[in-house]
This record gives sequence, structure tokens and C-alpha cells, in this order.
Amino acid sequence: MRVRPIGLRARVSAAFALGALILSACVSLVSYESTRNTLFAERERAAVRATYYDAAVVGAGLTGAEPNILELLRALDTGSDRYVLLHLDGQWHSRSADSAADIAVPQGLQEMTASGEAGAQRIHRDGRPALIVGIPLVGSAVFYEIFSLAELQRTLQTLALVLTAVAIMVAAAGAAVGWYVTRHALHPLTAVTEAARGIAGGDLTTRLDPDAEPDLASLSAAFNDMADQLSRRLERDRRFAADVSHELRSPLQTLEAAASVLHKRRDTLDERSASAITLVTAEISRFQALVNDLLELARSDRPAHREQVDVIELAKRVCRSRDLPADLVEVAPGVPRMWWVDRRRVEQALGNLIDNANRYGGGPTVVRVGAGFLEVDDEGPGVAEKDRVTIFDRFVRGPAANFRGAGDGTGLGLAIVAGHAAAHGGGASVSERPGGGARFRFTLPGFETT
Repeated sequence: MRVRPIGLRARVSAAFALGALILSACVSLVSYESTRNTLFAERERAAVRATYYDAAVVGAGLTGAEPNILELLRALDTGSDRYVLLHLDGQWHSRSADSAADIAVPQGLQEMTASGEAGAQRIHRDGRPALIVGIPLVGSAVFYEIFSLAELQRTLQTLALVLTAVAIMVAAAGAAVGWYVTRHALHPLTAVTEAARGIAGGDLTTRLDPDAEPDLASLSAAFNDMADQLSRRLERDRRFAADVSHELRSPLQTLEAAASVLHKRRDTLDERSASAITLVTAEISRFQALVNDLLELARSDRPAHREQVDVIELAKRVCRSRDLPADLVEVAPGVPRMWWVDRRRVEQALGNLIDNANRYGGGPTVVRVGAGFLEVDDEGPGVAEKDRVTIFDRFVRGPAANFRGAGDGTGLGLAIVAGHAAAHGGGASVSERPGGGARFRFTLPGFETT
């Protein structure tokens, strides 16, 4: 399966978003680490000061005779986030009975304080972060104080969430900026796209303004030059086809008159000569139809001459002219009778669709008049999906696109239909009819405009 490539605007927006995300992530990471180190350093300084103060109080109490160590420790104002320990004469003392008091103090810190040096270390106590500070006292006594860092950790988690949210918002803002920038940066290309679409739709007067975007002046000039050359070439082709077709009409009329005389007297000729006269007459008629269709195609790029037309009556008249019942016309509910269209073009387009159904589709089953469109259904073999565009090209006959063999059609009927639809700003299409066959549609935008 072919993966659809990502558009330029999406790529630029993604690049802006990625750049903003990387920049904001770096700034957030630096800010987080700086704030974290500052908060921890401040917390450690405060913990050391508090521990020295409490150690001085405990050390002074130990100098008396038979000191009450439990009362001495309970007299300290430590709050609920601090835990004190005293190591004296090989025994651990705390405010409460704690058989695992010695486990709370890392072995390395015990060895440091035993050598007479004060120290501090970050630990985890009961699954929560904490800071323990040890201060040697008189003799072999060592005072330890454990400070909970849970509140500081929550503060840092909140800070991390805030910085993450800021990074995401900055990335989203970067994507929005990228989308906005590319929207304005690609606006000239949008104008080129619209101009190209206009030319493809048949408006050969579409041009770009070279002064609208100085940076794309050369592109605008090249586009306008291409459009001028295309317009001139199409005009030459149209004139050539019109001139050739016009010049052929006079000798064809002469040939047709002569062949008609011979055809009336074919009963006096031998069988071989009569067959030849019949064949020549048929080919001259086909040639005459081809010339008429070429002339019609040469005039198809002219603007439509719109007028008020009773399209329902027009459709019935076209059916009667081809020996089809008028009740073959089916009108959708709510469709107005009077349309603002080119009578001659609509009549010829509808006639060509009916002729196509007679010639290749086993005859029309319904001629439908809908809101802004005409449809002709047939009961033929239908049109393969891959051929539903090329069937409106010139010299394509019957239900099989690209067939150019013999036949009584000119191969220009559906091309004329497409040309008349384009003159109205619409189009011609074919789809599968429910139940089998083909459904040809001729759309007429602006049919209610007055």
C-alpha cells in the first residue's frame, strides 16, 4: 500500500514544534536541576544548623550527674518531620522504643562520626527520602538527627509537572507558529494552484500578478507566459479545426448531392455498383456528421448564451425527435421547469447522450431531470471504472474507452457533451446504474440564476 507523503505545511509545523519542544525541554531541565540543587543545598544548611543547636542542648544535658536521656531527647523541639538518635556507650537512644535505630544510620556515617568528624548523608527511611546529620559530642557520644525530605520531594515533583506542561505548551505554540508562518508563506503557491485549476477548468484568461509577491515574480512571469502560449495554441487549433471543417462542407455537400442522385437510381445499376453507391452514401453522411461535430467542438470553448428555458419540455422534445416516448422523462421532486441555460447546447448535449445510449447501451431506460443536472440511464454493458474519464475524450466510441475502430458514430458525441457542460461551468460524468448499465450525467451549475 502506497503511503501518502506528509504535506509541506505539516512538515514545517512539526519542525517548529520539535524545535520548540527541544528548546523548552533543555530550559526546563536546566531550570529544574538548578532549582533542585538550590533547594537541597538550602535544606541541608538549615538541617545542619538545627542539628548543631540540638546537639549543643543534648551535650549540655549529658554533663550533669545521671542524666535522663529519654527526657532530654523529648525536650527537643523537633516537630513531626525530624527524628533524633543518640549513640552513647555503645547503646542507641531515641524518643520511642526503636529496636532498629542503628539500621537508620549508614555504616559509613557511623565510622565518620566515631572518628570525631561531623557529617551528613541522604538516605531513604520507610521508603521516603531523608537527610541524616551526625554530630560527635563529649566522650564517645554521637548525636544524630534525621530530617524528612518528603515535602521537598513533593515540591520538586510539582515543579517537574509544571515545567513539563510548559514544555508541551511551548511545543504546541511552536506548531501553531509554524502553521501560521507556512500558511502565509505558501499563500503565493495557493494563488498559483488556483490559477492552474482555473486554466485546467477552461478559463484561459487566468493570470498571476507578478507584483503581488516579488520573490515569486519570475515564477508568475513564467506561469503567465505558459498560459499565453497555451491560449494561443488552443486558439490556433480551434481555428484550424473550424477552417478545415468549414472548407470541407462545400465539397461534402456537392458529394452528398451527387451521391443522393446516384442512390436514387441504384435500382438501375448492377448489384455490385448498387452496393458501392450505398456504402459511399453512408460514408458521406458519416463524414458530414464528423465535420459538423468538429465545427461544434471548435465553437465549444465560447461562453454559453444563457436564457430562460423550459428544460422539462426540452427533454421531452428531444425524446420525441428520436422516436422515444415523452414519458421516458423523469422529473425529480421540487425541480423548477425554467432554467437559466444555453438552449442549443443543452439540447445538443442531451441528444448526444440519448444517441450514445441508442448506439452503445441498448437504448435509454430513463431521462432524468434533477436539480442542476440531466441524466440518461441505459441498459448496456456499462463503462469500466478505469475508462470513465477517457470516455469523454475525442474519438472514443462505445462503452470501451480507447476503441477507435469502425462504427456509425464519430467518436465526438461525448466530447461535445463535456465541452457544453464546461461552458456552463459544470461537467460530464458516468457511473454505474443500479441494476446494470451506465448512467451519464450532465451538470449545469447556476441553472437557477436569473
